Amino acid sequence: MLQINFIRQNAELVKERLAVKNFSDIGLVDKVLKSDEELRKLKTETETLQASMNTASKEIGMLMGKGDKAAAEQKKQEVAQHKITLQQLNEQLTAAEKLLHDEIITLPNLPHTSVPKGKTPEENVNVKEVGTKPALYSGAVPHWDLIKKYDLVDFETGAKITGSGFPLYKGKGAKLQRALIQYFLDYNTAAGYTEYLPPHMVNEASAYGTGQLPDKEGQMYHATEDNFYLIPTAEVPVTNIYRDEIVKEEELPIKMTAYSPCFRREAGSFGKDVRGLNRVHQFDKVEVVQLVDPAKSYEVLESMVAHVEKLLQALELPYRILRLCGGDMSFASALTYDFEVYSAAQEKWLEVSSVSNFETFQTNRMKIRYKDGTGKTQLVHSLNGSSLALPRIVACLLENNQTANGISLPKVLAPYFGSDIIS
Repeated sequence: MLQINFIRQNAELVKERLAVKNFSDIGLVDKVLKSDEELRKLKTETETLQASMNTASKEIGMLMGKGDKAAAEQKKQEVAQHKITLQQLNEQLTAAEKLLHDEIITLPNLPHTSVPKGKTPEENVNVKEVGTKPALYSGAVPHWDLIKKYDLVDFETGAKITGSGFPLYKGKGAKLQRALIQYFLDYNTAAGYTEYLPPHMVNEASAYGTGQLPDKEGQMYHATEDNFYLIPTAEVPVTNIYRDEIVKEEELPIKMTAYSPCFRREAGSFGKDVRGLNRVHQFDKVEVVQLVDPAKSYEVLESMVAHVEKLLQALELPYRILRLCGGDMSFASALTYDFEVYSAAQEKWLEVSSVSNFETFQTNRMKIRYKDGTGKTQLVHSLNGSSLALPRIVACLLENNQTANGISLPKVLAPYFGSDIIS
């Protein structure tokens, strides 16, 4: 959530940056400022009236002490009338605070100055491309055919159990999932991240805290009886660990990693782009989250990008890094880098990770703060990244490494999988 003081002092800058993000309702900034002005007027009226009541109450005591009961009684009547007016003002104040809050939470985060203008993924900036696209043998097929050939995933039974987009991993397919998850977690913890195993459902406050609500309520599965949401990513519960807390400056940076299944309703389209594991409703992912000193957050962002990059290098996959344009960024992000891995059999790039800096957008909602060296309480910056999302990694590992004799696996996975080949 944007901070009202910043909007008030930088209204034109806010409008300019929102335009980069292609936000359609720039006029909402003026509505927010008007609501803020009305709220401040009401606060002033309320505080002035409360001060008058306090003064009158003291005068009543003085008049009673002097024996002037008539004047004291008149003051009492004035105070009684003030109480009625104060109650009305407080009701107006509550309504004004809610209106301002409801307006401001619909404003997305401001994009960083380095974010390029653009509306579509085609306008993202290709930062770098690494690795050689593999030349496949003549009998190569897409991963959905390899899955059937080696009996790794049963989409039909998954659909019977739950519905379309809920894959059932089996045999070596399940083992490969477990191997990747364990490798990713070991890689992250070796880099100083503390591992968590979070709840897979969150309450409304947690979903609001990371910006999923009110922006993405239609994309989350909602358990209405208890008003819980199935998590779309481990970012949501993990970042909320520190909600409503003030951490010590020396505790920063706080580095966290977690594996979780992820649930997303938006995967229900059809066509070649969503075949197999390309887009599913439930998938596994390992996440990294950091809470950091604001002055260091962009340095940390670059280190997190490098962290994910080394992971892809270890998996021996060709990849590219994109800096997202304004129109392709998430609601809460200030700057995002996407990682895409080349799928040789499909001859296309598949997104496998996003690494983002949210600055204070999330931490303002969650009230995650720290005390700096002067004793002043400030909001920390939050960052997160996929390290990594499994479905498309699996798709690319299967496709890029297929041979006539089986599917070769990267050396780093062999100790976890128990073999260097799926046959």
